[in-house]
Amino acid sequence: MDYNVIDADGHILEPPDLWEQYIDPQYREGCPKLVTMADGLEIFRVEHDDAVDLGHGKKRISFGAVGAYGSRDGKVSARIPYTEGRKGGFDPHARIPDMDAEGVDAAFLYPSLGLFLGSMKDPDFSAAACRAYNRWLADYCKPYPERLFGAAMLPMQSVEGAIQEMRFAVKELGFKAGFIRPNPYNGRVLHDPAYEPLWTAAEEIGFSMGIHGGSESGQVTLGMDRFTRGGAVRHCVAHTFEMMAAATSLLMCGVCDRHPKLKFAFLESGGGWMAGWLDRMDRHFDDQGMNDTRLTMRPSEMFHRQCFISFEPVEKSLPLLADYLGSDNILWATDYPHLDGFPDAPKMIQAMGMPAKTLANVMAGGAKRYYNMI
Repeated sequence: MDYNVIDADGHILEPPDLWEQYIDPQYREGCPKLVTMADGLEIFRVEHDDAVDLGHGKKRISFGAVGAYGSRDGKVSARIPYTEGRKGGFDPHARIPDMDAEGVDAAFLYPSLGLFLGSMKDPDFSAAACRAYNRWLADYCKPYPERLFGAAMLPMQSVEGAIQEMRFAVKELGFKAGFIRPNPYNGRVLHDPAYEPLWTAAEEIGFSMGIHGGSESGQVTLGMDRFTRGGAVRHCVAHTFEMMAAATSLLMCGVCDRHPKLKFAFLESGGGWMAGWLDRMDRHFDDQGMNDTRLTMRPSEMFHRQCFISFEPVEKSLPLLADYLGSDNILWATDYPHLDGFPDAPKMIQAMGMPAKTLANVMAGGAKRYYNMI
């Protein structure tokens, strides 16, 4: 199949009973689930020993009102039931006509509710939750193997658990990429030396790593201590601040330098900031009086070699920065079926007036390179 238009970061909507149906039986009690509160709000909840102690032997992590993740028709309210989200989020057979209508050849898929699970502490329980999600995602993609591709959720609470799940996802599910959040897991940042075995294993098997943030999950999130009110402000800050830190960890703190064949993508945080951030990192590398990084090459050179940045289709800086960053280092996303997604995203990008070669790389070339499709 020819892939000319690739959605590098689409989403699914997990069925409310996904974990009850797919998790290993010994972890079913207290597994992630949607709960409707007395006031009608839906809460995504995890009950387990690593959660907050509520007394009476119950512990719980709750992640706030869920509402209709999939609303894309102008109706945005936490009072809209989650299950009334866009059907294509739950059902691949409903998704394909939506993709066809927008001219999308292939979509790589990331979670919705599952983005909240990074704050789980217990390594075994986290691994079981990730395994359940990955099994379901493989089943979702199965009817359309040339159109729908999954990105595995990795349980970063244990390095060995993450490696084991990565290998399972490759061997048993056929996934070519996985994702982790940019936030610390159990206090570990991305350049923590403990993760070296994971980066080594991923590099050896050619497994691409997506860095994908989300709404506040209970993990430590940059800026949340400063911006304490306003959903728009907190959403704006959390995604990009954390992704800038992730880029710093991977590029300036040596992960990419040590693992030159390992591909990383920075997703769902905008893309225009990356140009200035690379310039600033390069400046600190080039200043020999300041450079104590021990890097063997400039951060921008490592980025061009092995990293990718996803632009949103509304970013007016994309035509200006595409070739500067490297047009085949650029991804884009519909964010389908989330309420802040981008209907007609391909047309929005195609209308920006980029040269033909640049546009071809932006629309599909970068994604094919990142996801090992060529």
